Amino acid sequence: MTTFQMTEMLDVTDLAAEKAKSLLEEKGFADGALRVFVVGGGCSGYQYGMALATDVEDGDVVIEKAGVRFLIDDESAPLLTGSRVDYIDDVMKQGFSISNPNASHSCACGSSFDTADKGGASQARSCV
Repeated sequence: MTTFQMTEMLDVTDLAAEKAKSLLEEKGFADGALRVFVVGGGCSGYQYGMALATDVEDGDVVIEKAGVRFLIDDESAPLLTGSRVDYIDDVMKQGFSISNPNASHSCACGSSFDTADKGGASQARSCV
């Protein structure tokens, strides 16, 4: 496990940390963490995911922001390096958002992307 305060791995905005903390407390995971990960799928090849977590797993990168832990597994880390987690709350959308400099293509749903080497293209599927 590697722990960071703020790194080039993942930048978490103040609002995202605040919303994550509220979510964890609301769901009874006050001592837990928010896991940020990437899986194959989505209409562009890769898809972002988030889940509540109680434990840090071997190989996890741990980023702490405002007393909240964000976990990234070792397979997702290279695809998320340099990304920013924010929280959007406007007329069109409400929820966590990831801005990823590694994404060379993304689709309109905002949760699917591909990289320049097309690593996720073989598992692409529709956003709906």
